[in-house]
Amino acid sequence: MKRTLAGFALGAVLMFGANKAVDEAKGLMKNKKFEEAVAVLEPAAKAAPKDAAVKAAMVEALMGNGDTYMYNEKLPPFKKYPAALKSYRRVLEFDKTNQKAKDNVSMIEGIYKSMGRPVPQ
Repeated sequence: MKRTLAGFALGAVLMFGANKAVDEAKGLMKNKKFEEAVAVLEPAAKAAPKDAAVKAAMVEALMGNGDTYMYNEKLPPFKKYPAALKSYRRVLEFDKTNQKAKDNVSMIEGIYKSMGRPVPQ
């Protein structure tokens, strides 16, 4: 009985912490602070890797971060493409079926290949 209660209590703490992180990350994302949101979600994702809310928030933050780099016309290609590619690849770690991330990875890799340059890892 004690072990069951201890497990339940630990689960509740992890869930509460994860939900707190998700709420904080959503606030950051509203203000377009995607990198900060990812940083807030990282510990929650490690503590509760199967938590659907954490995974969804992480995907949203990583996509937002990737898009921020990808569509920033002020950044030169050698800065925006590697950063965007890294974010889109991380999206696929959390959601292997995310079509937008797949398409963006393919597009960026294609750009590098068409220039005869190595694709950033």
